[in-house]
Amino acid sequence: MASSKEYLQFILEQLSDLEEINYRAMMKEYIIYYRGRIVGGIYDDRLLVKPTKSAVSYIGTVTYELPYEGAKEMLLVEDVDSKEYLTGLFNAMYDELPVHKSHNKKKSLNNQ
Repeated sequence: MASSKEYLQFILEQLSDLEEINYRAMMKEYIIYYRGRIVGGIYDDRLLVKPTKSAVSYIGTVTYELPYEGAKEMLLVEDVDSKEYLTGLFNAMYDELPVHKSHNKKKSLNNQ
């Protein structure tokens, strides 16, 4: 099952108090970025986030789910109706998120 654009728009609206929220469509699902770092994504109309220590602590009672077959487990965010909760979760996670590496590396002048 693919995620709906309506669910994506709902989640983006819930995150609208945060700056630099972006997304990228990938195989009928959506990867969510916060200030350039991957936080998680929307899979089968579920918001799943990376299982950082701060996210586990913030959520409390966590549910691990697979975004798709063969993937690493992620945390299911059930309280998507609270903007304040989601803003707090993303802010709590940010420092633990890996810096996104660009796949479009430019060649240096020395390597030409």
